[in-house]
Amino acid sequence: MKKHERINNSFLRFIEKPLLNYLAERMPRWINPDVLTFLGLFASILVGLSYYLTNFNKGYLWLASFGLILNWYGDSLDGTLARFRKIERPRYGYFLDHTIDCISQTVIILGFGLSPYADYKIASLVLVGYLSLSIITYIITNVENVFKFSYGKMGPTEARAVAVIANIISFYFGIPVIKLPMIGTVTIVNLTLSLIAVFIYASFFLTAFEKIIRLSKIDRKK
Repeated sequence: MKKHERINNSFLRFIEKPLLNYLAERMPRWINPDVLTFLGLFASILVGLSYYLTNFNKGYLWLASFGLILNWYGDSLDGTLARFRKIERPRYGYFLDHTIDCISQTVIILGFGLSPYADYKIASLVLVGYLSLSIITYIITNVENVFKFSYGKMGPTEARAVAVIANIISFYFGIPVIKLPMIGTVTIVNLTLSLIAVFIYASFFLTAFEKIIRLSKIDRKK
């Protein structure tokens, strides 16, 4: 792995980056990046399981929200800590971090799909889109040495924040439904998931199209 440029244009980057640096500076020595990476994995399993358990008690939404925050802590802080302590392992870190990311997001999204708050088919569609966008992000990293954290100002941190807010709303107000022309009755959650899926797939195809044209022009000049 060559050293790559990291680009983050997400909404919360101005808050997140200083907070991560603050936490890395004060992290106990016995906690290393690997501990944080696997903490993030454990948290994702907690989230997925908690969403499933909401079939029996909606109070598990609070445990899911806690897991999302814990997942952010482990997943976002591991790389920051490695860079702060100057103990980066580019190949190992890149491979482990993004492998765990794929597992974590699969567990979280499918867990949500198994809850009473979302349609499993729509959640699966979102998951396929997310993994597709992840794949093209990793390909671009290797082709252009640029790793892009966000699309349309939205990144993993923003997604977790939206999920936590949605959990709180669902706990207190249930699952609101609306009627749409030619579609019929649909829950707000499923409508939101559908819009997220449209956004993800649009980002994937627009990014792929732009890179194909750009790289084709670059290679023609050589």
